[in-house]
Amino acid sequence: MGIKNYEHISQFTLDESLLAQLLVKQTECSLIWSTREGWPTGCIMAFIYRHDRFWLTAAEQRARVSALRRDGRCSIVISSAGTPVGPVKTATVKGVCTLRKDQETREWLLPAIARAQVPFSEDMQKIFAARMDSPNRVILEVEPVKWLTFDAMKMFMDSAEGGI
Repeated sequence: MGIKNYEHISQFTLDESLLAQLLVKQTECSLIWSTREGWPTGCIMAFIYRHDRFWLTAAEQRARVSALRRDGRCSIVISSAGTPVGPVKTATVKGVCTLRKDQETREWLLPAIARAQVPFSEDMQKIFAARMDSPNRVILEVEPVKWLTFDAMKMFMDSAEGGI
């Protein structure tokens, strides 16, 4: 038997291959930013992970866009819930958000988000992408600065009497 309690569990990180699977299979994350008053807040958003970045989109008038324009530091949290990656696997990222409105990014990103969100219907993907393609749409590009990952199965295996 390995550890005696769960006070220190930082050694139970995700293997690179599982992290890569999680970043492909999961399509929702919690985006966290700070308000003007310094309060942390967040919401669940659709995302894709491409080119070593998280890509999200929102209407420009959303409070999160103003907050990220003021201070681009943010966090993204994803879990393996609802994916075939396996139970209780998480990744938290400290990152820096760049807001983009360029057409080149919109052209590849909006259809990619639609494919990730609606993999079962090409017709629905086209409708979803078209509805996202609104005049005040902004792209949130989050570059990871620090990763914190966790794989509870490693912890469970380490702490099981005689193994699981």
